[in-house]
Amino acid sequence: MEKYLTAVFILYLLATISGYWLKYLNLSYLKEHGTSIPPEFEGHIDQSLLNKTRDYVVENTKFEVVSSVFHTAVILFFLFGNLLNTYNSWIVSLKLPFIISGLIFFFPLLYAETLLAIPFSLYHTFKIENKYGFTTTTWRLWATDSIKSLVITTILLALVTSAGLLIVQASPHLWWLWIWCLFLGFSIVMMYVFPYIIEPLFNKFTPIEDETLREGIHKLMQKVGIQVKRVFKMDASKRTKHTNAYFTGIGKVKRIILYDTLLEKMDNDEILSVLAHEAGHWKKRHLLKHLIASELIALIALYLSFQIFQGDSLIHLFHLKESTFFAKVILVGFIGSIVAFPFTPIFNYFSRRHEIEADRFSYELTGNSQGMISALVKLSKDNLSNLHPHPLYAAFYYSHPPVLDRIRKLREMTKNKDT
Repeated sequence: MEKYLTAVFILYLLATISGYWLKYLNLSYLKEHGTSIPPEFEGHIDQSLLNKTRDYVVENTKFEVVSSVFHTAVILFFLFGNLLNTYNSWIVSLKLPFIISGLIFFFPLLYAETLLAIPFSLYHTFKIENKYGFTTTTWRLWATDSIKSLVITTILLALVTSAGLLIVQASPHLWWLWIWCLFLGFSIVMMYVFPYIIEPLFNKFTPIEDETLREGIHKLMQKVGIQVKRVFKMDASKRTKHTNAYFTGIGKVKRIILYDTLLEKMDNDEILSVLAHEAGHWKKRHLLKHLIASELIALIALYLSFQIFQGDSLIHLFHLKESTFFAKVILVGFIGSIVAFPFTPIFNYFSRRHEIEADRFSYELTGNSQGMISALVKLSKDNLSNLHPHPLYAAFYYSHPPVLDRIRKLREMTKNKDT
């Protein structure tokens, strides 16, 4: 057993170190190329802003590494330092009902993780983001957001965990299937609930004031056959200067959300191009494809987990004195993170393909690639996005193609149409 446990330990470290190596490659590539202004950005950024972008990327990457090292150390100490065994045995000693034991097992871990993450969240928000001019939030607002998030997470997790454990207790041979149904149903319900109950707890949503823009958005959506109930402006500027726009909800509760920071920095043509891109995701059924793929993977993972749960091999492997369903959940999740690591670039590859398809849809719908190109330039400039990512790093971690690749492909579309 010891050699297998050592193998698991080494595989986890290899996956973690591989991530650090990719980050090192990315920083080295940025150091070599980060001082050159790409032709696509000439006239839009100067050397000072490019240097600021480089410094922002470097500082964020170093922060991510430090945060990851700490997180990794805590996980390894908990699993390999006998803490899980002690904690699991203590839960068993309470001799409580199955569901109550589960809640008592998982919630202290959730709160401990939240507590340990606080210093990193504070540093990133009030040190790094503030240093580069992004943070507009206050300490009070940060604390209020954190408390709200924890309360909401506690309520939702208590409901889902209780329901899941009840299913395990009631259907010991098919719980993997019914829990999959539970998660699927919960995800769909949240798509309806989130826009009307959760989001308003954090932000204020008001109708778009610009009548010309509002009419342009409705005409654009009607042109592609997407029924959008309402178009809202979100007061993102009370927390950050970052810009964004997104669709939220499904069915009759589907609506468009535009950051107020985005409305301030982009003209109507650029905003419509961005929304046409988002509409492309809907029309090309990218969200549906992602949901189907995710649910199929989840179903397979749950079935495999069920098979593992039938025995106590993981319990013996990690030298736990007591065999509990809850400890097996933690151990299977840990093993799953190792197995999932090499699949990361595969999932991101398909995500990048979808983004290019959505860009093409935006161009075909608006008949003008310049609006999307201009929007991409502004988004990159305003968010200090890395213009020179290492190709291997981008291939592994980027869910969107690097911005220069997107701009060049949009220009190729225009050129091909002209010829």
